[in-house]
Amino acid sequence: MGQGSDRVRETDLAPDKGERKLIDRVREAIRARHYSRRTEQAYWYWIRYFIFFHRKRHPREMGAGEVTAFLTWLATERNVAAATQNQALSALLFLYKHVLGQAVPWLDEMVRARRPVRLPTVLSQPEVRRLLVQLDGAPAIMVGLLYGAGLRQIECLGLRVKDVDFAYRQVLVRNGKGGKDRVTMLPENLVQPMQAHLGKIRLLHRRDLEEGFGEAPLPYALARKYPRAGYQWGWQLVFPSAARSPDPESGVIRRHHLHPDTLSRIVSRAARRAAIVKPVSCHTLRHSFATHLLESGHDIRTVQELLGHSDVSTTMIYTHVVNRGARAVKSPLDRLEQPRAAYSLAAS
Repeated sequence: MGQGSDRVRETDLAPDKGERKLIDRVREAIRARHYSRRTEQAYWYWIRYFIFFHRKRHPREMGAGEVTAFLTWLATERNVAAATQNQALSALLFLYKHVLGQAVPWLDEMVRARRPVRLPTVLSQPEVRRLLVQLDGAPAIMVGLLYGAGLRQIECLGLRVKDVDFAYRQVLVRNGKGGKDRVTMLPENLVQPMQAHLGKIRLLHRRDLEEGFGEAPLPYALARKYPRAGYQWGWQLVFPSAARSPDPESGVIRRHHLHPDTLSRIVSRAARRAAIVKPVSCHTLRHSFATHLLESGHDIRTVQELLGHSDVSTTMIYTHVVNRGARAVKSPLDRLEQPRAAYSLAAS
């Protein structure tokens, strides 16, 4: 890090004897507001970074000058993106307002970095076809859901059996970004592969039950309210990991979903084998889903609902490839009447 060590011991962040560790207080404040675990990890990362940047001084001892210095260092020395700098500012704002309970008008007044407008990378339909050809089995189903249903990476991995509705050909996304639920389509081409995949997962679940395991993780306090619900087939994960492992919080041995990095590697390797030169990630397939729906004439409000966007302006970014912009304008070079034969003679 900029100053001090980047190796953090949580005991270093509770200077007064008998005081609760700062990380425990941060976790308590975040979970009381039902923020996602990924937000919790990101916020604690930046709070820890801030403390060690200022040589392990407690946040109570610091103020506007130290926060400004840290954010400026991130932008000038670390050259982080505007979104990253804003995330660090949000984490510090949360720390002072909700964890330490301090009135920080100076932090509210800080100007957030302006995020540049970036157009998303979108694959053409032939490129998506070449990508999918490289996959089979469960990886093909996961990537098919990313593109065919517009799921985010973590939404795909967190799917449960009860959320896949074959009768209505739809997928229910629970607790998506912003804690929202939504319904999206189940592609017809995935129905039979998905049913075959669930048949294998059911055998795996039965084997786990016979061996004394088979409990799926449940959200919030459902495990206390319905102690046996985690063993039911409907609550099982559609894409469980190959091995059982202890839950990091409760210590219960169970199958979690596949690691997000595993799915990312699947997509990256398939893109390389398909000789796609564009940068391809899991989210690229979601971008392609939205763009191809708009290209086929679907209403932007429908696409907004399928994607789970709160504001239609977020969805509007995908209109850049739907017969607008550069593709709708004919280049002046193409308007020139030039004999094509001259090119062939020059080439020869």
